[in-house]
Parts: sequence; structure tokens; C-alpha cells
Amino acid sequence: MRLYVRNIQCFLLLVFISLFSIIAFSSETSPKTSDASPLIGQDIVAQCDNKYPGENQKSQLSITLTDKSGNERKTVYLRLWKDMKGEEDVFDKMVLFTMYPPDAKGAGFMRWAYVSESGKNAEQWIYLPVLRKIRRVSVRDLADSFLGSDLTYGDISYRDVKADDHKLIRIDKDKNGQEYFVIASTPKDSDYQYSKRISWYSRASNANECVKVRVDYYDRKEVFLKRQLLKWQKINDAWVWEKVHVQNVQTFHKSFFEVDKVKINAGVGDEWFSERKLRQGIK
Repeated sequence: MRLYVRNIQCFLLLVFISLFSIIAFSSETSPKTSDASPLIGQDIVAQCDNKYPGENQKSQLSITLTDKSGNERKTVYLRLWKDMKGEEDVFDKMVLFTMYPPDAKGAGFMRWAYVSESGKNAEQWIYLPVLRKIRRVSVRDLADSFLGSDLTYGDISYRDVKADDHKLIRIDKDKNGQEYFVIASTPKDSDYQYSKRISWYSRASNANECVKVRVDYYDRKEVFLKRQLLKWQKINDAWVWEKVHVQNVQTFHKSFFEVDKVKINAGVGDEWFSERKLRQGIK
């Protein structure tokens, strides 16, 4: 049973697929925007959050978790992903095969996400070689920790730009002169897991080059909860996370995600997203 639990914990740390560089922001000297409006903020979020990811991807995903005592646990996966374009209400599909640590090698995770209009929750499966069985994994609450990391299921799920009120509150500048739009996003739904999110988007002459580089999350009591710092990589016309650091300032727990060996439009076919392939794994 202990091995079973450990394998679940080792494996159920995925992607996602966004990732980070530490940026020194200078709010004190940042120019203020006196005529900031929610509409401007919404336009920025709509443009910068919706980046082209390619038709399909093949990559290596590493996730390192660090507790408040400094103890680390690292897991490495082969990640396959495909945009299903709403076919049969499926938004996208993803499968992960564990490569490291050795005692979890061969474990697999598969997720099918559905378009919001369908009203369907995502379906998830895991395969653990020690049991030689495939089990379904349910998500009870989008605010639940995403497989032991400092992200939640809601953080890694698509969120409609219209679900929040977005306001451009200022423009920050780092020590290199790069400017960032700072957007406050307040949920319209009072039951949402955060009272607000403050996001930094890089300001670029070409709107297609704008990306999100930082998010500060505040809990329902409006207390600062965690910070996410992201670094992106652009491969051909596709944007893919490179690194992301997430630190919970209340628990002092940290998560580090890294995506490399990325191939865009790599011919990932539907056959990879089946229970048979999940059990078979990679050769």
C-alpha cells in the first residue's frame, strides 16, 4: 500500500503546460495610468493569454517539489498533447509516461478535457505497473492541489476571459527597461477560489509577442497566497512553457516545472490517447 501511494504521488504531478524567469519589478518608479479601464484590461488578457500552442506537442516535463524544510522530490515525464478542436466535445488530450524516478517508471497518466459548453468534467486515468491496472481519477474541486504541486486544477484549466473583471492598474518597468502591463482580475463568481489575481504581461510592439510572466494570487480573505513566475519558449509559431516557479508564501512550499526537448506538430496521433497505450507505455 505504501508503494502504491508513493507511486500515485510520484506520478500525479503533471504538466502543464508555462514557465519562468525571475524579473525585478520596480513599482515605485513605474508610470501610472490614470485612465485605465476594464475594457483595456480585458483586451490585454484576451490577447496575451490565448497563445497558439501548435496542433500537437511532444516534450519532456520535469517537476520538482520542495517543502518548507528544503526536501526535494523530482519527477520526469514524456508528455504528449493534442488539440482536438472540439471534436465530439473534446477540447484537448494529454498523456504522461513516467521516466523518473526508477520506482515509478512505467506509470502513466491520461487526461481528456472537454469544451466548456459541453458541461462535462475532464476525464482522467492512471496506470500503475505495480498493480497492472488502470484507474479513473476524479477531480472533486478545481481548488484542489494539482497532484501535490502549488498549482490547482483550476490554475491549469482554461478560464474564459469573461469570467473576471480585468482592470489595467499600472505599467511596471524592470531594470532592463522592459515594460509590463499589470492587470487585476476579479472573479464575477463569488465562489471562485481566489479573491483576485494580479498578472504581469510583457509589453511588446507586436501584440502577438505579449506573454504572461508573473501572477500573484490572493485567497478568499484577500491575503497574498502564492506567486507564479513564468518563462516561455517560442518554437516556430507556437508558444510553450519553458520554466515556471510557484511559491506558496503561506506554507513555504515550492514547485518548479521545466519543459524541454519540445517538438511542435510532431505527428502525435489519436492512438496515443487510449487505455491500451497507457498500459503499454513507451518502448
